[in-house]
Amino acid sequence: MLKPFTQLVASGLLLLATSFVQAEEANPYVMIQDVAHKTFDRMKSERSEIEKNPELLRDIMEAELLPYIDYNFSALKVLGKYYKKVPKKLIPEYIGVFRSYLITTYSIALSYYKNQEVQFQPTKELGKNETAITVRTIIKDPNRPDINLAFKLRKNKRTNEWKAYDMVAEGISMLSSKQSEFESILRKDGLQEVINLMKDAIEKPLVLESK
Repeated sequence: MLKPFTQLVASGLLLLATSFVQAEEANPYVMIQDVAHKTFDRMKSERSEIEKNPELLRDIMEAELLPYIDYNFSALKVLGKYYKKVPKKLIPEYIGVFRSYLITTYSIALSYYKNQEVQFQPTKELGKNETAITVRTIIKDPNRPDINLAFKLRKNKRTNEWKAYDMVAEGISMLSSKQSEFESILRKDGLQEVINLMKDAIEKPLVLESK
C-alpha cells in the first residue's frame, strides 16, 4: 500500500525530470533547476489531457523522471540488511518491479500538482572529488504550508552521471520510509511478498486529487 508520505511531497517530485542536458556534463544544481522549469511547463500544457486520462502521468514519469533516478541503487538500499538474506534469483524481478513502483509513487504525487512555485537554494560549484550532494528547495503553495524538500544525488564513478536516489520532505526520507514499510514484510514473509505488494499498488488506477 502506498503511504500518505506521497501526498506530503506532492508537486516536489516533478523536480527530478530529465532534460536535454547530459548529466555527466552538467552541474547537478543547475540541472535540477533546468529540468524543474521544463517539467512544470509540460505539466501546465498537458493538464487538460491529464485530467481526462490520469494514466498519462505514468508515461510522463517514465519518459521524464526515470532516466535521472538511480532506481537500482535505491532498490538495493531499501533492502538494507536483508539484501544478504533474500534469494538472489528474485533480485532482478524485485528491481524491475521497484522501478514501476517508483513510477506509480511519483505519478500519484504528480496528481496533486496545482502550479506551485518552486524556490531553489543558490547554485554551488562542485568540489573536484565531490560525488554526493544534497539540493534543497522550497515548494510554495498559497493553499498549503510550504514544503521543504532536499534531493540527494550521487555521481556514478563508472559513468560520471549524476542521478537522484532519495528525496527528503520535511525531514522524512522517501528511501527510509520505504525501507521501514518493507522491513517487517521482509522479516516475516520474504522478498516475494514485497514484490506482490508493489505489484498490487502498480495495478491500481491513478486518480486525481478531488477539487
